[in-house]
Amino acid sequence: MTVQDEAAPAASAAPAPQPAPTGKAVLMTWLRRALLVLVLAAAAWALYSHWGGVSKTLVTVPWHSTVLSQLAVVLGIACGTLGWQTIVDGLGKPIGAFRGAQIMLVGSLGKYVPGSVWAYLLQMELGRQAGLPRARVFTATLINLGVGVVASLLLGVLALPVMLSSTPGLMWLYLALPVGLIALHPKVLTWGASFVLKALKKAPLDHVLPWSTVGRSLGYALLSYVLFGVHLWLLSISSGPVSVRVLLLCAGAVAIGMTVGLIAFILPSGAGVRELVLVSALSTTMPVEQALAFTLVSRLMFTVADIAMAGAAAGLARWKMPKAKLADA
Repeated sequence: MTVQDEAAPAASAAPAPQPAPTGKAVLMTWLRRALLVLVLAAAAWALYSHWGGVSKTLVTVPWHSTVLSQLAVVLGIACGTLGWQTIVDGLGKPIGAFRGAQIMLVGSLGKYVPGSVWAYLLQMELGRQAGLPRARVFTATLINLGVGVVASLLLGVLALPVMLSSTPGLMWLYLALPVGLIALHPKVLTWGASFVLKALKKAPLDHVLPWSTVGRSLGYALLSYVLFGVHLWLLSISSGPVSVRVLLLCAGAVAIGMTVGLIAFILPSGAGVRELVLVSALSTTMPVEQALAFTLVSRLMFTVADIAMAGAAAGLARWKMPKAKLADA
């Protein structure tokens, strides 16, 4: 064999050149960047304008309130992960909480990239590496998003009296609630999942999703939003009296804010949009400076929890992998 013959396979194995991005793709990329810069600039200006009150509020938050608030975020994310895993298990062979957490938590970090579709693509790739069809992961994620929107609107009713006066423009979201409730019927949900699978040229579901799957996923979503509301409430009571009314307001506002942030998918994790909803709601019960301080701390706590839980899931996967190989041997 000659040197040229040996070099031929290496040359053929070289990756094909990627096509140049189209003008439309380049334009959309720059528009996303410009919108992100605009949102961050607006947030920075709001922080600068109210920094005196914000800084005074931050130093008044007791350490135990901060710890309990962070714990509520972690538990809320864990409930959301279990809700997603419940749907994945309902679509096929159960994958278990450990593997579901690895796919969901690590994949969710993609939402911090402008255009939250990266989170879904990452989840599909992680699912494929774990032996799950991409179509199954994608379908489960779509169903989970729909369940989450319905849960947020149901819980958002707690904040409706305040939201009607502070942000009446968001009330159009409730036009989707009747449709969402109908779509949660197992037969309708199964039809929708099969439609998506057929569009992906995959076999449709061979069974109707049971009520238990739909009910548990909705319950996990509601519990997740409640815990997120408790997280914000624990921060807010550090500068005022303990109030059940504020707790209900926090739970409803967080739920609606996250759905609005989901709609603004072009921004990383709905940055700025969710905070706008929370500040508008909280400022009806406290000064704007305090509301802004709590929403900024809340965003930071969510980021810390996302990274920590994803890192823990990935670390446990690497630790468990050698044990699994040893058991197979």
